[in-house]
This record gives sequence, structure tokens and C-alpha cells, in this order.
Amino acid sequence: MHRIAVLMGGESQEREVSKVTGAAVAKALSDRGHDVTLLDTHQGVLPLTAGEQAPEIGSRPPEIEGTAALATKGPAGVSNLAGSLTDIEAVFIALHGGWGEDGTVQAFFDLAGIPYTGSGVLGSALAMNKDRSKRVFRASGISTPDWAFVEVEEGVLPHRDDLEDVIETLGSDLIVKPNAEGSTVGLSRAQSLDELEAGIELAARYGREIIVEKFIPGRELTVAVLGDEPLPVVEIIPEGGIYTYEAKYTKGRSRYVVPADIPEDLAGDLQETALVAFEVLACEGFARVDFRLPPSGDYECLEVNTIPGMTPLSLVPMAAKAAGIDFEELVNYIVELAIERGARRAGSAPVGP
Repeated sequence: MHRIAVLMGGESQEREVSKVTGAAVAKALSDRGHDVTLLDTHQGVLPLTAGEQAPEIGSRPPEIEGTAALATKGPAGVSNLAGSLTDIEAVFIALHGGWGEDGTVQAFFDLAGIPYTGSGVLGSALAMNKDRSKRVFRASGISTPDWAFVEVEEGVLPHRDDLEDVIETLGSDLIVKPNAEGSTVGLSRAQSLDELEAGIELAARYGREIIVEKFIPGRELTVAVLGDEPLPVVEIIPEGGIYTYEAKYTKGRSRYVVPADIPEDLAGDLQETALVAFEVLACEGFARVDFRLPPSGDYECLEVNTIPGMTPLSLVPMAAKAAGIDFEELVNYIVELAIERGARRAGSAPVGP
């Protein structure tokens, strides 16, 4: 067994989601027999029993003021938790969004020589930046919806003439979302110029860089990748057809089918494409790749989530269960992958279970 720190909290709009993930992961690893330290970026070391009071996730993301630089965040910064990481063999990163998922905290642990779960600096940064990841998809032959990149400078929205050009190029049915957020934070659908303007205003609350993407009608599918293997395809059926933050975290607002009710050859193609997307973005460990499937059957890859939700009811554990992997086994395997990668980087033999 190993000495593992589970890091949760963070400064992004997904802090509450992170706390639920962290509590679930810490309990599963402890039940597996590991020596687990539960760390909150605000509160420091917490007793494992703190996970029993993990908050419910609200139907809307909390309003959290900007993301401060990790090293200068004071008591909230991971750098100030370094003393809690003495003799830790690996960190399970349960941070979502912000510097938890964009490569910043990964760089900190690389410099500290501490193995961690999930993707490294490059994979995390590429996947978090939707514009850059879509460019990599296109260059790698992965189909992704047409999009426009929009910047909001000092709160000034783009001129309406420029937005009319976006509609003329992409069509009048659009998805608007922040360029570097997860959990569908700040996402909206726009079917008119006024709605596009409102959607950009909403997305700009979470960052000045915004993606306007052509809406793809059809089904919402996702494929988790674990190690170097894709898991069964999951279909997400949200109320209203759009998997918003509210649809994701409000009980009863979405249904899930796993394995997805699609032809076997299509499922295989989606799994293969998910693995390619995972690899071209330099992802490692585990991730979740999201798709839209229109009636034509020509699916489009939306994005890769490098630290997806990891509660027993989340999509990756759901797919793992369909593959015969229970939650404890799943999080244990993710930790083993991190420790093996750390050993390779250190030039030593992998550490055994």
C-alpha cells in the first residue's frame, strides 16, 4: 500500500465539485488500505471523516473571483501545503478547472519531484484550452465542430457587426462557452444575435477568451480512457438536449445509458477516436473525451477533460463499472499509473502495489 495525498478544493468555479470528488476518492483509497492524507487548498490537512460532510453540488456554479497565481495565493496555495506532502508517494489531483487542470499545479509537483495522477503539464494545458485542442484535433484528422475564437477586453463585448460575421460563418445555432473552463461552466446556446451577445457576456464572467462553436444536433456521447484503453461509450440524455452545468448537477435533469445504445462498429470508432484524441493532446493516466453524434452518424469531438468528476456516480466510474471495474479498483489503478510514471521519470523500476 502507498502513502497518498488527495488534493481538492482549488480556486475555480468548480471548487464544490472538486470537494465532492476528493472526498469520494479519499474514502475509496483509504478503504483500499492506503495511508491517505486529505488536503484542501484552503483548509490544509483535513481528517478523512471530513469527506462525510462533502457538500452537495449546486445547480449553478458559485461565483468565485478570478484565479490567483498558485505560488502567491497564501494559505490557499498548494506551495504552502508542501510540508504536508513529506513522504507522500503520490498525489491524487482532485482539482477541477483553473490551475488544477491547466498544467500549473502539475508543474509544481514536477518541480517537487512528487508523482501525481492524470496528465502532465503539456497535456493538461492543451486540453484545458479549447481553441488550441481543437486546432490539434483538426491537424490530426479528428473532426470537431467549426468554431470562432472571441476575446472580451476589459469587459467590452465584440461589436455586433463582428458577431453577425460569426453567425454568417457558423450559422444561427451556436454554443458559447469559456475557452478554459470545465463542467460546462458558463455554457449557453445561442440562436439569434441577441442570444449570442448574451452568451458571450455570460462566458466572459469566467475568462476573457471565449469559444463560439457550431451547434451539432443529435446525441451526447462520452468515452473515458484509462491508461491506454478506452472504456465503454456512455450516452448522456439531458433535459432540453444541452448538457449544461444545471443539467449535469441537478438530480433528475439528465439520464445516462452505458453502454450506449449504438451499433458496435460505431462504438468501436468512437473509442478509437477517443484514444487518438487522448494521445495527440499528450494526455496520460485517465481522461474523458466528449462527442456529439448527429443523425448522419458523422460524430464530432468536442473536447478532452483531463480531470473529470470522480464520484461513484460520475461518468468515468460509470463507464468503468460497465467494464467490470469498481470504484475502489478504478482509483487505485489511477494511483498505480501515477507511481509507475514517477518511477520511470526518476529512472528507477516501477513501484509495486
